[in-house]
Amino acid sequence: MRINFKRYALYLLRWQASTPILAGVGILLAEMGYLIAAVIANLIGGLIFFWVDQFIFTSQTLAAQWDVKENITCVDCGRVARGYRLVRSGDYDKTNDVVPEFRCEECSKKKAEELRNRGIKTE
Repeated sequence: MRINFKRYALYLLRWQASTPILAGVGILLAEMGYLIAAVIANLIGGLIFFWVDQFIFTSQTLAAQWDVKENITCVDCGRVARGYRLVRSGDYDKTNDVVPEFRCEECSKKKAEELRNRGIKTE
């Protein structure tokens, strides 16, 4: 399993941000009883943090975007195979590339390593 550390770090920060909010609600509602205060605090937390979590786990801005096609001719070795190309990651953006360069899996791994060495995240 590969971990997207950017998403993981944002999730941990989100988790920490929920603590004072839920504690504050719990303190304000404690006179209603601890169980009721906990239930209401968790409902409020769910209303707020559902949207934050949805962004963290589905946002394409936090992940490298790859394009995969079947039966391409590899731009490096000429082999016909499933093709891969990195479309966008951080400042690297080949979204509007007129002539996209697809590579077979083996050549794609080499190209990904080259991009990583240039400081471009490929995962």
